[in-house]
Amino acid sequence: MRKLENKELERKSVADFKEAEKTPISIILDDIRSLHNIGSVFRTADAFLIEKIYLCGITAIPPHKEIHKTALGATETVTWEYQKEVTAVIAKLKNEGIQVFAIEQVENAVFLQNFKVDSSKRYALVFGNEVYGVSQKAIELCDGSIEIPQIGTKHSLNISVSAGIVVWDFFQKMKF
Repeated sequence: MRKLENKELERKSVADFKEAEKTPISIILDDIRSLHNIGSVFRTADAFLIEKIYLCGITAIPPHKEIHKTALGATETVTWEYQKEVTAVIAKLKNEGIQVFAIEQVENAVFLQNFKVDSSKRYALVFGNEVYGVSQKAIELCDGSIEIPQIGTKHSLNISVSAGIVVWDFFQKMKF
C-alpha cells in the first residue's frame, strides 16, 4: 500500500468545481461563533460538491484568516450567502420546494440512520450554535428534525463534526 501524491488525486480546479453538477444539499449555519467551525464546514461542503452555504446571524463571513485556516480555499469554490435572519432563509428555501431539516435533538426527531433520502429532492440542513443549537424559531419552520444518535455522556458533537457526519450520510444515500 502506498500513499497517493496530490497530483494523483485528480482534484478539480476552482473553475471545474464551479461548473460541476452539485449535490442537491444546502447548509444553513445558524449563529455559529467559531470561525474554525465555519471553515471546516466549507471544506466539507467542497468535498461533497454541496450547492450552497447560508451564513446567518452572528456567523462570520469570508474572507477571514481564521476561516481560511480550516477552509483551505473552499471559500473560493463553495457558493455562499450571508443573511441576518435564519428564518428568512428557511422560508425562501421552502418556497423553492426545498426540504429543510434541523440537525437537532427535539421531540419526534428522526434518527439519521432511519432518515430516507429521496435523491429526486433538494435538501437544506440547519446546523446551530455551539452552545444553544438550532434556534427554536428555526426549528418551528423546518420540515422536521434529524438527530445523530449518541450513547456517551455528552450527547453533543462539535458542529463541524455533525456537519461532516450528516452531509456524508446524505451524500452516500443519494449517490451510492
